[in-house]
Amino acid sequence: MSKRRGHGEGSIYQRQDGRWTASITMEGRKRKYIYGKTRKEVQEKLKIALRDQQQGMLIATPQQTTQQFLSQWLESYRASVRIRTYERYEQFIMLQLVPAIGHIQLQKLTAQHIQNMYTKLVKHLSSSTVNALHNMLHKALKDGVKWGVLARNICDNVDVPRRAYYEIKPLDADQAKALLKAAAGDILEALWVLAITTGMRRGEILALKWQDINFEQAMLQVRRIFTRAPGSRYIESEPKTEKSKRSIMLASFTVEILRHHRVRQLETKLQAGMAWQEHDLVFCTSLGTPLNPNWMLVQFKKLLKKAELPDMRFHDLRHSIATILLSMGVHPKVVQELLGHNRIQQTVDTYSQVLPTIHKEAIGKLEDVLWG
Repeated sequence: MSKRRGHGEGSIYQRQDGRWTASITMEGRKRKYIYGKTRKEVQEKLKIALRDQQQGMLIATPQQTTQQFLSQWLESYRASVRIRTYERYEQFIMLQLVPAIGHIQLQKLTAQHIQNMYTKLVKHLSSSTVNALHNMLHKALKDGVKWGVLARNICDNVDVPRRAYYEIKPLDADQAKALLKAAAGDILEALWVLAITTGMRRGEILALKWQDINFEQAMLQVRRIFTRAPGSRYIESEPKTEKSKRSIMLASFTVEILRHHRVRQLETKLQAGMAWQEHDLVFCTSLGTPLNPNWMLVQFKKLLKKAELPDMRFHDLRHSIATILLSMGVHPKVVQELLGHNRIQQTVDTYSQVLPTIHKEAIGKLEDVLWG
């Protein structure tokens, strides 16, 4: 084995197999090795490594694969996220990341590896899903930097597929009236009315309890949601964000419909007798147990057909109340608080298609005031 060393280069030598090698002494007398086909290639890599070492960006860590790191990261993250989020992260790692990059040593993972993976994934996954996967991987590698097992987050150098824009399909005021008319007398009439007048999320409505409603003040509190757990079970959980915990004023006709719903539920409870399971839920089965969200969606589709309205997601009822209020000139800040958005910018961005109409009306009013 021949050994050659230049001034200020550190240790550079040629191995018996012909490859050139350089080494740098790390903390604790550990050494980091650099390889290349030529002396010049290793020399350039060594310069970069020495520079990174001076800037505190070069670290010596035990060898581990990307799969090992992601598995450890996910386990450490379990306690800080909702069960549904953990389950989705686990699926991302096992179904997409492990097959594509799990075998690569973490220290040798490059932006090109990630970019190539995204290029393949967008062929059979939506851009929104790939974006969600990227956000998770970015956070994992960011934690790796924080823990000292990575020098940099290579996800910063990756181009993420542009998120596909979903065109919301809200109901206008006349269509909302048609839906309410079709819902009259329906077993879930109170649920449909609550959804169209408050903009509550599906999980928030299904987890609503009678103790959360103040009939005298015509107000309800959003305090919990139902979320899916492993095994297709639905459990109570914290709302989506801190802002999601909110108070909502109720229209007088909504309060009245909820009162009637309460009376009918008490009658059902008496009929069930000892079979009734008390959970204090506003919307439940004939035995008091939580409603199956999928069954509720089936009933929603039937209601749309009865009202002769176009097919839409249940979540579009939430968009409907927002667009109706904004079209009426209600300030976006009020809509933000009603929906439980974290930032007003989120509300403005989501319903930007309604704002031009509002601006036009505002300019018209200004013209009337200033020019008569």
